[in-house]
Amino acid sequence: MLKQDQIDVYREKGYLSVEGIFSSGEVQKMQDATDEFVEKSRSVTQSDTIFDLEPDHTPEVPKIRRLLKPHTIHPVYDEVLRNSTVLDIVSELVGTEAVRFNGTKLNMKSGELGSAVEWHQDWAFYPHSNDDLLAVGVAIDEMTTQNGCLLAIAGSHKGKIYDHHQDGRFVGAVTEPDFDDSAAEPIEVAVGGISIHHVRTLHASMLNTSSKPRRLLLLMYCSGDSYSLHTGPGQIQNWEAYEATFLRGQASPNMRLTSCPVRLPEPGPLRPGSIFENQTVLKEKTFKAATR
Repeated sequence: MLKQDQIDVYREKGYLSVEGIFSSGEVQKMQDATDEFVEKSRSVTQSDTIFDLEPDHTPEVPKIRRLLKPHTIHPVYDEVLRNSTVLDIVSELVGTEAVRFNGTKLNMKSGELGSAVEWHQDWAFYPHSNDDLLAVGVAIDEMTTQNGCLLAIAGSHKGKIYDHHQDGRFVGAVTEPDFDDSAAEPIEVAVGGISIHHVRTLHASMLNTSSKPRRLLLLMYCSGDSYSLHTGPGQIQNWEAYEATFLRGQASPNMRLTSCPVRLPEPGPLRPGSIFENQTVLKEKTFKAATR
């Protein structure tokens, strides 16, 4: 469980890092499973329902941007999703005993490459009836400024929802011309630790400029009394699907509705798929090195 000062940091900043959650043995299992999928990707020539590939991926030099829904393709990732220590922390921060998940993904940055992710708020992708949602990032590798760790802006989870549209279409990135990221802070995490960020926190990640890989397993969790306000691709489609997302507690028709700013991700993106695809059409990028 978290200490009070850690909870206070999360409430004030909208993000937190917690070290030593997973043992070296548990991390090794995650690394081995991830290496297996890198090898499997050698026979894949274009992105599909499992692999989101870097533009210069080849059989000789396999490069994956993201594994999609990793908890469905390997039991190791599913075990991490259901880890009791992580769920205890999540329950404490979202304020309910009942906890459910809203998706998983494994973002990968190859050494001296690894696509950048532009500034965005997760809430822009999936607004809910309340904003007690967060993302846990499990550090399969050390997360440093050099290899493209998460960046976040303190206190941004208490403010507005920024425009993520361009020319009338959702692009999965902040597009407001006066956006200022000068106060951004890195969320550095040692192997086996976790990062946690609130669903409304502005965050991004730069290109990996080091020789070391950066693999981050992202787990999206929600309070048990939250319900999706958007039924687009990847979101809750019906009650049975909602019930299936619960990791602790049971689904109830009694939802908690709080006052939160909402911008629906509609009309949808010109490039559907992962955030990497959504952001491909972005005209003005913060991280210029991401344009290749």
